[in-house]
Amino acid sequence: MEYASAEHIWEEIRALSPTMAGITYQRIACQGIQWPCPDTDHTGTCYLYCDNVFPCGKAKFQPAHWKPAAEVPDEEYPFVLTTGRRLWHYHTGTQTRRSAGFNEIFPEELIEVHPADAEKLNIKEGDYITAVSRRGKVRVKAWLTDRVMPGVCFMTFHFNEACANVLTNNAFDPVTGTAEYKACAIRLEKS
Repeated sequence: MEYASAEHIWEEIRALSPTMAGITYQRIACQGIQWPCPDTDHTGTCYLYCDNVFPCGKAKFQPAHWKPAAEVPDEEYPFVLTTGRRLWHYHTGTQTRRSAGFNEIFPEELIEVHPADAEKLNIKEGDYITAVSRRGKVRVKAWLTDRVMPGVCFMTFHFNEACANVLTNNAFDPVTGTAEYKACAIRLEKS
């Protein structure tokens, strides 16, 4: 691709997407503009679908009633493990872990633990600890951070040698039918 700049790329997006046609680099130099913004005279859209008017006429909102995860913390497994992705790696890492640049930035899996939880368990930054669930255990390096709330830990599945999926359960959401990978109960043990 022969783009000269990010602005050049954006101009192509504007040309191909009518909902963004009015969002120019000059207009957003001082303030953001929300889409849809169909032309340069449009001020942008504060929020979508405020009058229950949808472009295709199909959207219907229904209240979502909160239900706890299939497995919640208890005395034996007092933490919630939530899983996700890291910016520098993709899926199981089969491609991104072959990249020297990404591996320099994020070379191994870390489990994010709130400093207050770590203090109670005498876990220090960089200690190898074991995350244990009812299904398995993973030895992983601790990253003490307030990116997670007390009682919550975070890991990814990018690193086979410390894969969060070993810990997660196979419960399914009863409404969507999707796997409930994002939450399970764990405990942390010093290795």
